[in-house]
Amino acid sequence: MNDKTPIVEMRDVSITFPGVKALDGVSFRMFPGEVHSLMGENGAGKSTLIKVLTGVYREDAGEIRVDGERVSFASTAQAQDGGISTVYQEVNLLPNLTVAENIGLGREPRRGGRIDWKALRASAAEVLERMGLDIDPGSLLNSHSLAVQQLIAIARATSINAKVLILDEPTSSLDADEVRELFRIIRSLRDDGVAILFVSHFLDQVYDISDRLTVLRNGRFEGEYLTDELLRIDLVQKMIGKEITVLDAIERRASEDADETQDADVPNIIETEGLGKRGSVRPADISVRQGEVMGFAGLLGSGRTELARLLTGIDRPDSGTIRFGGRPVKFRTPRRALRDRVVYASEDRRSEGILGDLSIRDNIVLALQADRGWFRPLSKKRKDELVDSYISTLGIRPTNPDALVRTLSGGNQQKVLLARWLAIAPRLLVLDEPTRGIDVGAKAEIQKLVVNLAENGMGVVYISAELEEVMRLSHRVAVMRDRRLVAVLDNDSLTTDDVLAVIADGGTAEKEAS
Repeated sequence: MNDKTPIVEMRDVSITFPGVKALDGVSFRMFPGEVHSLMGENGAGKSTLIKVLTGVYREDAGEIRVDGERVSFASTAQAQDGGISTVYQEVNLLPNLTVAENIGLGREPRRGGRIDWKALRASAAEVLERMGLDIDPGSLLNSHSLAVQQLIAIARATSINAKVLILDEPTSSLDADEVRELFRIIRSLRDDGVAILFVSHFLDQVYDISDRLTVLRNGRFEGEYLTDELLRIDLVQKMIGKEITVLDAIERRASEDADETQDADVPNIIETEGLGKRGSVRPADISVRQGEVMGFAGLLGSGRTELARLLTGIDRPDSGTIRFGGRPVKFRTPRRALRDRVVYASEDRRSEGILGDLSIRDNIVLALQADRGWFRPLSKKRKDELVDSYISTLGIRPTNPDALVRTLSGGNQQKVLLARWLAIAPRLLVLDEPTRGIDVGAKAEIQKLVVNLAENGMGVVYISAELEEVMRLSHRVAVMRDRRLVAVLDNDSLTTDDVLAVIADGGTAEKEAS
């Protein structure tokens, strides 16, 4: 497929963790001056492959060659010395230091035993200029947006003359303009001969930026393809090993259920009047019906998350009222909301969701045990029955309940978090970006689960930056703009253009459906 010599070549690499074979004879290669995407469902082995390449894990079998030489990195520092740099989804820099200090961290030029600050800033300025970035090297990192910090992380990675640059979910928190700027830089680095490994679950972005892609499935190599020669539907089928019919089924079932759920006789689970908080979200009137999926749509910063946090007791409102099941309530804390079976699954699952150093079992039973009280512990038999049931129902991998959650893929971590909340049988489930950063197969499974929960009478608030996802699942769509609820629209013959028009004009073209 390519007459160049690979800059990276992994041959028949295997690695086994307790209870699971993470990689089984996987081969992988990258060429200079290419953007290469690594594709696969969560748990397919993508992260493990990258960690083997970058010295986090040592392979059990197989070999790795970089620039034709056999290597076996024992640390990420050795991998960097070998010309392989990684930029992770969470920016791994020091916000209290300057841009120049972050770029040169650990490699500061010295004069007379002291750091040569002038040379450090000049070196950083040269790297930034080479990337076409107009950033003051002397400015503090935390004075810049997350998108700019991501670009600075790439500048640091390339400042060591990297032959291979690994970008792990670099666009997950970026808007469209920021993605375009990132892609400009990626293409520039590619044209300079750098091999770039691009890991993303956004198929549009993969097809926009990638020259070549490799597909893994269940820890095995499925195939390597030129991007422009592989149809998207074929890629998805290769990733999951079966035809994609789940999303079509979701759309049909959601459409079939829409009329019934929108019936005026269906009771509200929750309704608010003038619910708001100064500086967070303006007073809003909204309701969620039994068996309804209420989608929250709007641009980043529109107030979607802020309203959801007021609904569920995470944040305390300073105006308005809430009625739950027809009676007035005050959700002053999440625990108070939990008593009425109202739960919130945060978009920040690392900081506000999973506990990485606990097992799958302990994470799943956590909310149920907290609700019962710590002096009434669940029996081992009850825990095992509960956990085994959710591992099976949600397809959590690995199936070992004693596996630490931090070792799981993003999609499986999300499933564990969902299992925790489902274990307490919620009446209202608020899901904030539940499919961000997970693959298309896991995304389809979670969306199917949401439809099933609503069919069984649960109320669901579904928040996503992907408008098509909101439209696919929701019976009604609450549109937010500038921290204000501007419309609640029936998702009957609604189109994405209709919603975008409401977002654009601030609600003057509303089609109210309350």
